[in-house]
Amino acid sequence: MNNASEPPAFDADFRAALKNLIRWRRDVRRFHTTPLPAGMVERLLRIAALSPSVGNAQPWRFVRVVDPVRRQAVHADFIVCNSEALSGYSGRQAERYASLKLSGLTDAPDHVAVYCDEETGSGHGLGCRTMPETLRYSVVGAIQTFWLAARAQGVGVGWVSILDPDNIARILKVPEAWTLVGYLCVGWPVEEHTDPELERHGWQARERDVRRFIIER
Repeated sequence: MNNASEPPAFDADFRAALKNLIRWRRDVRRFHTTPLPAGMVERLLRIAALSPSVGNAQPWRFVRVVDPVRRQAVHADFIVCNSEALSGYSGRQAERYASLKLSGLTDAPDHVAVYCDEETGSGHGLGCRTMPETLRYSVVGAIQTFWLAARAQGVGVGWVSILDPDNIARILKVPEAWTLVGYLCVGWPVEEHTDPELERHGWQARERDVRRFIIER
């Protein structure tokens, strides 16, 4: 552990590389079935666990889904949920939705379900009394750290949100106090893009003027 008081110097080259890493961190839906090297996912999860968390609660729980039967059950749940989502659209929008590839569940060699332990004793509740949702926000931060670390290794990650959390909890047999935050597909990407897939396939353009999201009071 590095307890040095002097922070490292991040020069212009590093800052440019970091910006480029963030630009290339895209949601991947198309994966090669080739397995990742042994131990790689564990190493990436260790990096994710370096993330900050409210009250130092470290509420993230990572479930590696390796059982083929469970993986098939997760995919079956996705099919049902995706069909239900499609029914909420009509006309051209429904056609576009139906044409989108919205998960890499069948191809990605690794699946990681990321949960928040809502009853963790770590942190002693510090910072959660007025905003208990910060536990889940902490887990989201860990997912982003995992994602960037994976991208730095050339590994792709896809977040599947079209799932029934209660059903996934039954499939994975996790504790009742755990809340599903993200179900991640992980593996070598078939394609490399800097633009979001949904933008590339005509679903939603990305806002270019970030000033739209910034207000002053």
